[in-house]
Amino acid sequence: MVFLFLKAALVILICIILLWILSVYLKNASIVDIFWGSGFVIVNAVYFFYQDVVYTRHIILLGLVTLWGLRLSIYLAYRNIGKGEDFRYQEFRRKYGTHRYWWVSFFQVFLLQGVLILIVSLPLLGSNNYTQSNQISWIDYVAILVWIIGFIFESVGDYQLTKFKSNLTNKGKILNTGLWKYTRHPNYFGDAAIWWGYALFCVSSGIYWPILGSVAMTFLIIKISGVSLLEDSLKDKKPEYQNYMKQTSSFFPWFPKK
Repeated sequence: MVFLFLKAALVILICIILLWILSVYLKNASIVDIFWGSGFVIVNAVYFFYQDVVYTRHIILLGLVTLWGLRLSIYLAYRNIGKGEDFRYQEFRRKYGTHRYWWVSFFQVFLLQGVLILIVSLPLLGSNNYTQSNQISWIDYVAILVWIIGFIFESVGDYQLTKFKSNLTNKGKILNTGLWKYTRHPNYFGDAAIWWGYALFCVSSGIYWPILGSVAMTFLIIKISGVSLLEDSLKDKKPEYQNYMKQTSSFFPWFPKK
């Protein structure tokens, strides 16, 4: 299992070095965001193709991870390409200075994301490595159901937000319809649910500690780079967001308050 993890780590290191070189040429560190979903596809592919025997759970996991990761990368590419560097990285560039941010970004952004991909992907490592038969248990079916719910919330939430923003009359307004009526962050909730689906696959394969990767992903989404960061920004930019926060569940979907 350790050697399989190290093989994946080497592949990811090569990928992020190449991506970092491209970012230096483009002067745009935010291209790393597009790689996030694809990084898990690559890691899981390494775990899959180094198995001596391929079982049903391996194939299911390969299909689900590939569908989720590529959809996320394609969506982020559509949303970000041509828009310039994200404000977060622009702020880092100002803080450290353009003359040295080109190398600082490798450690602060690219290497960090590579490490996070490896940590978060631990349930994929556990599921692939510890599956030893074609037997599918009820936990696998629950995992698929949780994954489907998560994928619907993430993909539909992203679609509804994109459609809302494409209408210029909605500029400055708050999206509070569709899935956004029941949670302020349907896409983030969906992402977390997907990773708990992967955790259930891991449990079904007979190993438990790698679900720490799903715990890490949920923590990142809620406390670091997702919900917390976005809400701090929106509260300042859009005053009516305060009312939206009072009426709508922060993370888990629920009926809005009157």
